[in-house]
Amino acid sequence: MPALVLLFALAFAASPLWVPGFGGFDADQFPVPQVDPPVQPKGYAFAIWGVIYLWLIVGAGFGAWKRWSDPDWAAMRLPLILSLAVGSAWLPVAVRSPVWATVLIWVMLLTALWALWRAPRKDAWAAAWPVGLYAGWLSAASCVAIGLLLAGYGVTGQELAAWLMVGVAIALAWAVQWTLGHAPTYGVAVIWALIAVAVQNDFSSVGLLAMAGAASLISPTLRAARGT
Repeated sequence: MPALVLLFALAFAASPLWVPGFGGFDADQFPVPQVDPPVQPKGYAFAIWGVIYLWLIVGAGFGAWKRWSDPDWAAMRLPLILSLAVGSAWLPVAVRSPVWATVLIWVMLLTALWALWRAPRKDAWAAAWPVGLYAGWLSAASCVAIGLLLAGYGVTGQELAAWLMVGVAIALAWAVQWTLGHAPTYGVAVIWALIAVAVQNDFSSVGLLAMAGAASLISPTLRAARGT
């Protein structure tokens, strides 16, 4: 099982090599083209993936090397493997179907949260913290994906979709970080995403909501840092 975590962490990190230059869903993948959608973070925010990939690999390597048979580590391994396995196939799906990509990213999120809840506090830098950063970014990305579908399939306008799903992302992240009580990297990742949404919107109404959400997450994130 520890070797499988490391294997899928490596496969997940290598997945962009199969879809070079992917920068998010193409505007024309939707019946209503999504040009500069307000629900989506500014492009620079996606650089966090480099940190996520590297930290997951380092954590998985440490777990395989130093915590191979540690029962505290064993609990998180199965859900983390499931999340990373789905994540390894996500990009090839995303270039073909935003709907199926949205389904898969929610599977990734739910299994990542499962892993996060079962991650040990011991060696948090290698276990809970990288998984927390991963799950936090997925929390924001999953809500963005639904926002794109809502507007892209004409269920709502872009502005309303952004309002709805940024609000959901804030509520979800606040509940997770406060209930979890540790792994502050989860909140850090969501704050990073929300600030990038605010920048994308030039601090308009959606941007102000995102900034307010980011500010509201500071308290549970600091609480989690003290509890780690």
